[in-house]
Amino acid sequence: MGQATKVLQLFKTLHRTRQRVFKNDTRALEARIKINEEFKSNKSETSPKKIEELIKIASDVELLLRTSVIQAIHTDHNTLKLVPRRELLIENVPYCDAPTQKQ
Repeated sequence: MGQATKVLQLFKTLHRTRQRVFKNDTRALEARIKINEEFKSNKSETSPKKIEELIKIASDVELLLRTSVIQAIHTDHNTLKLVPRRELLIENVPYCDAPTQKQ
């Protein structure tokens, strides 16, 4: 797969992840602006090594968003309601070295 194809695929994946992770959060959904700015600022990069580094960074960001971010909603002054996505829920079994996803 060529680098241009990888970059475009990663750009789309980041936006899909952003939409899932920040669903119904208008302010956070504006992260699309930052994603677009970062890709645009590196659009003219020609060094294959530098492009691979940028691909790695963007992939790491996508993975971090997808696996680590949980939405929280203020329900009152001192209370937050967590809204985990289904793919983040894992079976919580004490002393289990290999957790499994909930069904």
